[in-house]
Amino acid sequence: MELRNYQSEAISRLRSSLGKGFSKPLLVAPTGSGKTAISVELVKSALTKNKRVLFLAPRRELIYQASKMFSRESVSHGVIMAGECPAMHRNLQIASFDTLHARGIRNEKMNMPEADVVVIDEAHLSIAKTRMDIIKHYWGKVIVGMTATPARGDGRGLSEIYDDMVITTSVRDLTEKGYLAPVRYFAPSTPDLAGLKLNADGDYQEKGLAGRIDTAELVGDVVHNWLRIAKDRQTVVFAVNRAHSRHLCEEFRQAGIRAEHLDGETPLDERKDILERVANGTTQVLCNVFVATFGLDIPTLSCAVLARPTKNIALYLQTAGRVLRVCEGKEDAIIIDHAGAVSENGFVDDEQYWSLDAKTKVKDRKKAANEKAKVSKDITCQRCKTIFAGQRECPNCGMQIIGKSEPIPVHQADLQEIDRGKKKLNREVSKEDKQLFYSELLGYCKKHGKREGYAAHSYRKRFGVWPNALEKTLREPTDGTYGYIKHLQIANAKRNAA
Repeated sequence: MELRNYQSEAISRLRSSLGKGFSKPLLVAPTGSGKTAISVELVKSALTKNKRVLFLAPRRELIYQASKMFSRESVSHGVIMAGECPAMHRNLQIASFDTLHARGIRNEKMNMPEADVVVIDEAHLSIAKTRMDIIKHYWGKVIVGMTATPARGDGRGLSEIYDDMVITTSVRDLTEKGYLAPVRYFAPSTPDLAGLKLNADGDYQEKGLAGRIDTAELVGDVVHNWLRIAKDRQTVVFAVNRAHSRHLCEEFRQAGIRAEHLDGETPLDERKDILERVANGTTQVLCNVFVATFGLDIPTLSCAVLARPTKNIALYLQTAGRVLRVCEGKEDAIIIDHAGAVSENGFVDDEQYWSLDAKTKVKDRKKAANEKAKVSKDITCQRCKTIFAGQRECPNCGMQIIGKSEPIPVHQADLQEIDRGKKKLNREVSKEDKQLFYSELLGYCKKHGKREGYAAHSYRKRFGVWPNALEKTLREPTDGTYGYIKHLQIANAKRNAA
């Protein structure tokens, strides 16, 4: 197998870590960087030294993905997973965490496979109790973790298991080299999450979250904006729970889109068929709950709809990472954020401040670094809802957001100063852009049989003043204006419901 330079470098760094006396290194490489390829080369090297290897993964798709790649390299192996015939005599065993725990520990129906080296895929999930039971069984052996997001749900490090961190490359570096697709971000709407309770990991509790997100207005808004922004793209949608995912799927279908729903209880044969239809393009939109969060390797996916708010940086990066892989004809990826996830967690290619330290959180380390460096703050264009940072004009529609005389907002300790910067954004929109927006509002009113006053009130809600000095010319409304009107309708519906 021919490795990329950074993959070969990753193996060298792992060997160096082991050579320094560490026995449990954690390899960190972005989603789409080819961690399985790195694992295969690492395992092949161990097997040539007559080492016995156990490869652990948390999901069926990951087991099959690894098995397929080892077979391609002519590496004989056994598979320990429900529905598969075991071959325990082979020196390499690819095992499902759940199956191995059920058979070898909980029910004691099989002996635990012998291993000198244990490789753990999706290692950020290692801390779960059943997985720790397995890891402790091999505690005196070499344990190598592989992950794109080396943090538990609350953002703290994984020092309970791993003793060294080996960081290979970054999303930004792989994007610049053409190995990952560049990303565009849109935030058409953000739900009201005030007062929601958090779970032990610091993320939103599902029960309360579903009540805020799974509403007819927000479900309709997801589909409306997808049709506006990404209607020609293979798409994966991340929902709060099964009911929410099914509602979204039905809304897509009613709009004439080939959509399917998938969750953890979907029968295995049906699940396999659904993923095949997504991969070959028969199904355009996959609505899911957690199933596609990791282990989904379909490069043609070029749009992720985030309909599930999260404060979990690992979960956010894993979901967004599903659309980063490149393929022929794919120029970029789009993330449509209906969950405030980009505002909460940043851009996918932001620098991440990973650490094994189990006492500090990634988000706190990143916040401190941003405040010290005064990193540009994210801005959402009010015309087309594109999210960007570090410039005065929207990169998507060209609208000037910040006047030349105003500083670009940055992350800093003085939150009041950031608020003042936000209030200045709309005042710096040029008169030409204001006229264009008002003309499109008037065009909308003409097209949909509404009075001119509707345009004036909508304009005032955005800019805080009446459009008295503007001409009453009509223009065909653009997608950005339609998006703003939809935003007002949703806000009004929420007020009425309250």
